[in-house]
Amino acid sequence: MEILTHALVSLVLARAGQKLLPRYGFAMVVVSGVAADLDFLSYLGGPSAFLRLHCGVLHSVLGSIVLVCVLAFVFWAVGRRVVANDPASKLPPLSFFAAVAVCAVGVVAHLLVDLASGIGVQLLWPFRQSWTAWNLLSNVDPWILVLLVLGLLLPELFRLVSEEIGERRNASRGQRAAVVILLLLLIYVGARAELHSRAVDELESREYRGAAPLEAGAFPSALSPLAWRGVVATDNTIEQIEISLVPGAGLDLDRAVRYYKPEGSAALVAAENASAAKTFLRYARFPLASLERGDEGYRFTLRDMRFAPGDRGADNIIVRVELSGDLRVMRQAFRYAGSADR
Repeated sequence: MEILTHALVSLVLARAGQKLLPRYGFAMVVVSGVAADLDFLSYLGGPSAFLRLHCGVLHSVLGSIVLVCVLAFVFWAVGRRVVANDPASKLPPLSFFAAVAVCAVGVVAHLLVDLASGIGVQLLWPFRQSWTAWNLLSNVDPWILVLLVLGLLLPELFRLVSEEIGERRNASRGQRAAVVILLLLLIYVGARAELHSRAVDELESREYRGAAPLEAGAFPSALSPLAWRGVVATDNTIEQIEISLVPGAGLDLDRAVRYYKPEGSAALVAAENASAAKTFLRYARFPLASLERGDEGYRFTLRDMRFAPGDRGADNIIVRVELSGDLRVMRQAFRYAGSADR
């Protein structure tokens, strides 16, 4: 999920639990709720670094524990410095364990949102490059953004109205609204999970020109919870089909877009055994290869069909391997799909 949603979720969480937060609690929840996205900076290192590090370094179990401890230590140290510089202050010093608990809330919330959206996370990095993703939400979900913004702005509007008519100011304003928004978010994500399950069941219950599905995935639309993009792998093809869960809409298999897998060959095996291809195959959910014969050898391209055609996001990465005529790997490289043909 993009960073704005993470920041808004963190703000709503902080408001919901404001009576339980220690000193600097709001800042700790918000900072820890967005800090994991620092590993997006790996984009600057190119697609190879991005593939290995993004949603892994600070999104893994190990990275999350380190991140919580580092952030808690920073806030604890700042709190001690403030108290030391103000001997007259009657505020109690910030407990390190309280800082750890609060930072853990922000970090865990970030992980849960990313598990539900986008490409998922590498929970076991650096020990295993395996991805966990629930595919319930798009990377930018306007409905969630609207809920979060309303949950933060409406209490401020009501506060201004109350102050205008002379009502006493509420020290914990916005807490009830934040709790309500969190409950609505849980209901929304739960409904998305049910719709996702229905979409996958619909895909797996069909045959595709006589071929049974080996694997099926449903990927969300940003605008409508009832619209999903289905991807199905069979022995010889990958099928892409739009799914509508509107009652009575059904699944129109005649509108499926079909991509044929290349036939087995020594060149295909050699390309798939290249180190870059092996790394990519651990990342890709629905890998599709193409193999072209040239004057000097073969050109092998591997892409992940879970990304919609024309997707120019940073996560849509492809790998290319060039083989000599005697099937030796000459060059191999990762590329961002949006700039691969430039």
